Amino acid sequence: MANFDRRRRAGGHARMGRARAATVAARLGTALREARWRSGFRQRDVADRAGISQSFVSRLERGRAVCVSLETWSVVAASVGEQFVAFLEAAPGADRPRDLEHVRRQSAVVEIAAQGGWVARPELALDPGLGRSRSIDVALVRPDARQAVVVEIWDWFDDVGAGLRGLDAKVAILAARLEKEASGSDRAPGSTRDPRPWTARGLYVVRETRRNRTLLDELRPLFAARFGGSSVGWLRALTDPDVAPPAGDGLLWSDRAGGHLRASRLTLTRRFGPAAG
Repeated sequence: MANFDRRRRAGGHARMGRARAATVAARLGTALREARWRSGFRQRDVADRAGISQSFVSRLERGRAVCVSLETWSVVAASVGEQFVAFLEAAPGADRPRDLEHVRRQSAVVEIAAQGGWVARPELALDPGLGRSRSIDVALVRPDARQAVVVEIWDWFDDVGAGLRGLDAKVAILAARLEKEASGSDRAPGSTRDPRPWTARGLYVVRETRRNRTLLDELRPLFAARFGGSSVGWLRALTDPDVAPPAGDGLLWSDRAGGHLRASRLTLTRRFGPAAG
């Protein structure tokens, strides 16, 4: 009976693995087809460049080649001017959006912040006149209190320094933009200008993975110094309309499913030398 149970469990995992492999194969096949179209190549052209048959290219594009080696996919990707890793990351046509993890967290922030009286403006463009504008993942605004938050969501970190610099810039731009918008509305007949300045803060929402936890632990002094606002205070500010954001920027963890936020409790510990005594 024990051996039968082990075989049954193993069979379930194998079926799950095969299903996931089929999904990845379909995703890569769609990416290959669209990359080929962008390049203006025929299947025969890709086959000649990659040293494979045209029928095999067709099978790849239809997601029918599940057991293809990484080397073969790398060669095929190169034949249409792509790198394999970027090829996989940018591949459209999956069963779910390729940015699903990111938009899950955006959706969670919008839903949670609504409890605190925040008006959410997801993907707020900061440079609307440019072809590729910078944007804020979620801008949160309390117009009556003149409070604003730039929420940046991180599934994983690629450039920590650039991200931190970008956060400062986005906070400043958002505050100036809201002030300009408010000044325009203040000129309406019978209205009076609110003399209070806008208070804008930054908030990181980080996916709680082993990689991200290891990175934050390694760079704890940096993150603790940069995000000095109480994470517990930030959670309260998001969900209670009577609580203002902390004076310092904040960092919260998002669970792996993407639906919940929790405190990060960053602390700055001194480890500059041996303890005295």
